[in-house]
Amino acid sequence: MSSTPAAPADADARRAVKPVICYPNETLPVPDLALYHRAREGAVKTGEVRVPPRDAACFEVPAGHFFRITSIEGPQVGDLNLWNKNDLSERFYSGKTRALHGTHITAGERMWTSFPHLRPMATVVADTLGWYGIDDFGGSVHDLIGTRCDPYTGNLLAGSQYHHCCHSNLTRALADHLGVSTAEAEPHVHDVLNVFMCTGFTRDTGQYFMKASPVRPGDYLEFFAEIDLLGSLSACPGGDCSAEHSSDTAACYPMLVEVFAPLEGALGDWKSPPPNGYDRSHGCK
Repeated sequence: MSSTPAAPADADARRAVKPVICYPNETLPVPDLALYHRAREGAVKTGEVRVPPRDAACFEVPAGHFFRITSIEGPQVGDLNLWNKNDLSERFYSGKTRALHGTHITAGERMWTSFPHLRPMATVVADTLGWYGIDDFGGSVHDLIGTRCDPYTGNLLAGSQYHHCCHSNLTRALADHLGVSTAEAEPHVHDVLNVFMCTGFTRDTGQYFMKASPVRPGDYLEFFAEIDLLGSLSACPGGDCSAEHSSDTAACYPMLVEVFAPLEGALGDWKSPPPNGYDRSHGCK
């Protein structure tokens, strides 16, 4: 008996049905990029964190400030987690961000928080890889598809015990920053924004692929913090992700996170966005 069922007579017609965008985003709140760019012009650097290769580091960004992630010394991708600094249960929601903006994000698009808050947490204000677009393989940069390399999948597929994958790196960094055990920190680690990573889905099998990132030293992705943020960035053991990850095979390089404060009054009457307005009754009133 064949494992593949026979195609029905109208198979071609079914495949030819036109797609419908699940979440038309024309009514999303539009960030005031002109305001953000004006505020960024006079902003003053207040701190930086250097992320070692195959490791992670945490950083904090007050609401209304900017942070920049830069590739330094060599091509390197990074896995980014973001939380509400004052409530770690509110964190980056990669799936909903992907549904609202697409599989990859760039300038003018936002990272959104988890339910029940669902509000902007960071807006991309500058992207030096914005020129890349979508290549002939369907690949693009700043990936919302991948979950992060992790030791559990490595063990499942290869029986390995590798401790410097991004999940473990993010867990250690958060534990160190909060002064808690890795067991306490790990449940807060979540699906990431893969900064600089070039990925897509194969057309024949629908599998997630990665390819060499076009990032070069000096390239950066810059954000405006919409709420008080705690971030953690892992310099992925895959390096530029041209071959493999979850190992020490690839050449890896450090990454730099810089934080900038706008001058007083530069944002005018800007206010941090409130949590989502849904009444949370779920039909039970």
